Amino acid sequence: MTEGTNAAQIGSTLFGKLTSFVVLLLLVFTVLAGTGENIHSRLLNLGVEIWGDYRDLRADMAPPSCVVETDLEARLDKLEAEVNTANEDALFAETFDRDAARMSLHNQQKVCAARHAAYQTNIEKVNIYVRVYRQVEQAFASLSLFAINQQHFILVVMLLLSAGVATAHKHHIAFRQISTRYDHYVSTSSQLVANSGLAYSAWVYHKGGLDSGVVATHPEVNITLITGAVLLAIMSLYQLLTPAKSLVSGGSVAKALLSIPIYTFMLLAAINHFYFQEGHPAGIAIYFTQLFQLTGLYLNIALYIWVGMLLKQTRLGERIFDVFQPWKLPPEVLAFVAIVIMAVPTAYTGASGIIIIAMGVVVYSELRRVGTRRQLALAVTAMTGSSGVVLRPCLLVIGIAMLNKEVVTDDLFHWGGRVFMLTLAVFLFYALLTRKDTRPIAPVREALRPSLLKLVPLAPYVAILLAVCLAYSLLLDAHLDEFSAPIILPALILAVIVFERLLWRYERDQKPLNPALSSTIGGAVGESVSGASVQIGALLMLMACSFTVGGILEQSSGSYHAAASISSPLVAMGVLVLLLVFIGMIMDPFGALILVTSTIAPFAYQSGIDPIHFWMTALVAFELGYLSPPVSLNHLLTRQVVGAEEVELAAKEGGNSFYYRHERILLPLLVMSTTLILVAFGPLLWY
Repeated sequence: MTEGTNAAQIGSTLFGKLTSFVVLLLLVFTVLAGTGENIHSRLLNLGVEIWGDYRDLRADMAPPSCVVETDLEARLDKLEAEVNTANEDALFAETFDRDAARMSLHNQQKVCAARHAAYQTNIEKVNIYVRVYRQVEQAFASLSLFAINQQHFILVVMLLLSAGVATAHKHHIAFRQISTRYDHYVSTSSQLVANSGLAYSAWVYHKGGLDSGVVATHPEVNITLITGAVLLAIMSLYQLLTPAKSLVSGGSVAKALLSIPIYTFMLLAAINHFYFQEGHPAGIAIYFTQLFQLTGLYLNIALYIWVGMLLKQTRLGERIFDVFQPWKLPPEVLAFVAIVIMAVPTAYTGASGIIIIAMGVVVYSELRRVGTRRQLALAVTAMTGSSGVVLRPCLLVIGIAMLNKEVVTDDLFHWGGRVFMLTLAVFLFYALLTRKDTRPIAPVREALRPSLLKLVPLAPYVAILLAVCLAYSLLLDAHLDEFSAPIILPALILAVIVFERLLWRYERDQKPLNPALSSTIGGAVGESVSGASVQIGALLMLMACSFTVGGILEQSSGSYHAAASISSPLVAMGVLVLLLVFIGMIMDPFGALILVTSTIAPFAYQSGIDPIHFWMTALVAFELGYLSPPVSLNHLLTRQVVGAEEVELAAKEGGNSFYYRHERILLPLLVMSTTLILVAFGPLLWY
C-alpha cells in the first residue's frame, strides 16, 4: 500500500478485516479493563454505604478455632495441676499465680467470644443480596486484576499485529514512498534484515534467560516478540519475492535509501552496534523491551490514536472551524487559532506526534476547506501539538517530575504555561510577518451574529460531553483528566458518532456530507479501527525501536561528560541544546525522557543550570528536533495522515519565492528555534 491508501482499502482485504477485528477487541478490552477498575472501586464504596461493614462481608468468614470455656475455675484447676506436675521434675519450682492466670484466661475468653459473635453476625448478614452483590463486585475485581496482569501481553500483541498491517500495506513511516522496483528491493530487503535481526536478538535474550535459570516476569512477551518478529521477516521475504506489478523501472540509490522505513534504520544501526561492535546480540531485545516498562502509557497512546480515527468520522472539527468562518480570518490568523485549539488535546496525549496521527488529518482538512494554502496547512499540521506539550495535564511533564526529584509538577506546569504563551506569540509574529492575504478581518457588526449562530450546531456536542462526563463522574467517580481521558474519550466520541448518524436523516444543513465519513455507525467504527491499526503499528514500532537507539547513545556518553566539564552555564546550555535537539530528531518523547534523565540531566545540574529551566528547554528542544531535517518526524507523520499527493501538490506552490515553496518546513523551524533560543538562553541573563 502506498501512503495515500485509505482505511477503507485496508479494511477491504481479508487480512485487514481479521487484524482490524483483533485490534478492535484489544482496544475495547483495554477500555473495559480501565472502566472495570473504576466500577470495582465504585462498587466497593457503594457496598460500604449500603451495609457499613461490607469490607468484612466480602468473603465468608472462617469459623473461629478457639473454644469458649463455660467453667473457668475447672480450667484453672487443670492449668494448676499441669504446672505442679511440671515442677516435680524441674530444678527450680515455679509458683502458679491463680489470679493472674484467671485474668489472662478471662481476656482470652473475651477475645474468643468476640470472634464467635463476629462469625455469627457475618453468617446472619451475608444474605442472598450480599452474596449476589459481592459476586458482581469480585467479578470486576478479577477483571481488573486480569487486565493488569495481561497488559504486557496485550501491548506486544497489538504492537506486532499492527506492525504486520503496516508491513503488509507498506505503510511504515519513511522519508518517501516506494515508487520503483529499485526502491522496492532496497526497502524490503532492508526490512528483512532488520526484522530477522530483531527476531534473533529476542531468541538469544530469551535463551539466555532460560540458561541462567532466572524466571522471567513476563515470559510471554519474549515468546510473542520472537514469533512476531519472525512473521514480520517472513512477510518481508514474501514481499521481496513478489514485487507489485504497478512499480515502474528505474530509480536511484539515494531515493531508494529514503524509502527505507525509519524503524528499519534504527534496527540496522542497533544490529551494527550490538552484533558487531559489542558482540552482544541480546542487547537489541533488551532495549526494545524497555517499551514494556511503561505498558499502560503506550496502551493509552494506542487508544488516543483510535480516538483520533473516530474523530475523523465526525463533523465536530468542521463545526468548530465554521464558528470562525464569518470573521473571514486570513489563513495565517486561522492557523494561529488552530494551534491554540489543538494545544488542549495535545496536553492530554502528551506528545505532538501522537496528536498528529490522531487528529492531524482533521486539522489539515479543515484548514484547506476554508482556503488555507497547502504549504501553510501542512506547516500547522506538523506543529499541531508542539506548543501544548508543556500544559497541564501533559503526561510527559508528569513523567519528568516522577523521574527527577529536583522538580515538581506544579512548578513545571507554572512555567510551562508561560512557555506556551511565548510560543504562541512567536508563531503569530512569524505568521503575520509572512502573511500573503492582506484582506482585513470582517467587522464585528458583520461577523459576530453569524459566528454566534454557528455555535448553535455545537450545542448538542457540548450536551453529549457534559452528559458523558457527568455519567462517569456520578456512576464511576471518574473525571476527565490525564489518567481517565484514554478510557472516557472513546465512549465520548462513539456517543457523538451515534448522535450524528441518528441525526443525519433529519438534518437541515445544506452543506454536502464529507465523502470520507461513513453513513453507518458500524462503518464508522470499522473504518476508524482499520485506520488506527496501521497507524498504531507504524508509530509504536518506531517508538520501540527508538529505545534501541537510546541504548547506543547511552553506551556512547562521552559527549555528555564533556558537557559536564564545562563550568559556564551559557556554554553548557549551548552544548546541551544541540544534544537535546539531536535526541529529539531520532527518539520518541517518552524514550527521550528516560535517556535524558539518566544521562544528560545530571550533568546539566552540575553545570549550574536550574532543573526547571533545563526541562523547559528540553521539551522545546525535543519539539524542534521532531520538526528538523533530515528526519523531521512530525512532517513524516503529517504526510502519513494527509497523503503524499497533498505534499507533492504543496511542493508545486509558492512560485519563485524560496520561503513559500518551503513554508511547511521553514515556518515551524523559525517558530520553534526562536522559542528555543529565548527559553534556553533568556533566563541565563538572571543567573
